[in-house]
Parts: sequence; structure tokens; C-alpha cells
Amino acid sequence: MARRYDPERRTRIIDAALAVIAADGMAGLSHRTVAARADVPLGSTTYHFASLDELLVAALRRCNENFVQALRSSGLFAEEGGAGRGEEGAGQGAAGAGLAEELTRLLDRWFAGERGAIELEYELYLAALRRPALRPVAAEWTEEAVALLSRRTDPQTARALVALMDGVCLQVLLTGGTFDAPYTRVMLERIVAGGGV
Repeated sequence: MARRYDPERRTRIIDAALAVIAADGMAGLSHRTVAARADVPLGSTTYHFASLDELLVAALRRCNENFVQALRSSGLFAEEGGAGRGEEGAGQGAAGAGLAEELTRLLDRWFAGERGAIELEYELYLAALRRPALRPVAAEWTEEAVALLSRRTDPQTARALVALMDGVCLQVLLTGGTFDAPYTRVMLERIVAGGGV
């Protein structure tokens, strides 16, 4: 019997891994559960991903890509001529308040959507605490976000903004609370006005 050509199989396996983690957490992830969810032979998962760490790296990278795509499509970076924007007081004044407002709206949209998607991304992101293979990919997430925000402000301020947004997201997710847009906007404005300090 000829082997069936299936160019999308690797992608389906990654999607299945994300679905398993979303449903059952990291503890539910195995080659067997992913193969069942993807409706592929068990050998396909081990062919494409020799270890669970390899599969998790691919899954986290997919989440990173989704996050960066969400940032890019947010309208925050519509003007590409952002070089040098951080030179004049690190975006203070109306421009800085505008950036804080836009980031707050972005977070508000994320939390208004499917919270399970955010939880999944952070579960994978935090898995790097115990799985060293994931650390470089988790770091990529931060660096991508900082690089994008550096188009609107200086790199130090961008890094501080990413840290605050990360902290806000984690607090909301871990406490089961609601996103406090006015508070977040004020905190983001303080970072922008202070130039990241």
C-alpha cells in the first residue's frame, strides 16, 4: 500500500498538541494523546517530533507567532517610520498617552475574547520554568514584543511595557479577576512618561 502524502500532518500535530494542552493541561500531553487528537498514527508524532520537548517548542513557537500577528494587526504599528520616535523624551506627552491607550485597548480586546487562548499561551510560556528546551522560545516572545514596541518608543521603555503587560495578564489569569483597563492605562502611561524607569 502506498503511503498517503499528507503535507499538513506536522501542522495538524501541533494543532492537536495545543488542543490537548487547552483541554487537559500539560499533564495530559503525550505522543499518544496528540496522535489520537490529530487522527494520525502514533508513529507520525514521533517522526515529526522525537520528544515532547520538540513538540512543545513547536507549539510555543506557534503561540508566539499568533501573539506577534495580533500585535502587528492591532494598528499600533501602522506607521512604519518609527525609527527615532524614542529620541524625544521616550514618547512623553500626547504620543506617550496615546501608546498607553492603544496598549490598554489591545489588552482589553484580548480579555474580551476567548480567555482559554490566553491561558494556553501562558501555560506554554510558563512551562519553560521546568523545561529548559522552551526557554529560548519563551525569550523570543519577549524579544519580538520589545522589537515591535521599540518602533513606538525606546527599547528600555518597550521592555518595561512588555513586563507590565505580562504581569497584568498573569495577575488576571491567576486570580480569575477581570481586566482593569483604567488602572492598566495609568500604569502604562507612567512607564512611558518615565522612559522605562
